[in-house]
Amino acid sequence: VQLQASGGGLVQAGGSLRLSCDASGFSSGFSFSSYAMGWFRQAPGKEREFVAAVIWSGVRKSYADSVKGRFSISRDNDKGTLSLQMNSLKPEDTGVYYCVAHQHPYWSGTSDPDYWGPGTQVTVSS
Repeated sequence: VQLQASGGGLVQAGGSLRLSCDASGFSSGFSFSSYAMGWFRQAPGKEREFVAAVIWSGVRKSYADSVKGRFSISRDNDKGTLSLQMNSLKPEDTGVYYCVAHQHPYWSGTSDPDYWGPGTQVTVSS
């Protein structure tokens, strides 16, 4: 599975960004809707951390406490895309954001993903 995130950039605190992720390269018999999807991030000098996840159908979503109420994850199974709408951004949201996928369709971010994209940089200035 190949994942390619886009939409990162530089934004002032309080602003918004929308990240997108295109998925491809599925094994025979599988499609985008076979996988749970999510986002992780890594701030400078820190370990990667979970941000948000959505199950295969898009019905159930999970968020890190630090982003609840500000970020919203969504997926379009017809287009094979994943999005992360980020509002009320804070300087501590700065980092590289990774689109991820998990083979378990009900994965909620409580274990390591199976697939990682190369990441997109998000920088929030104060």
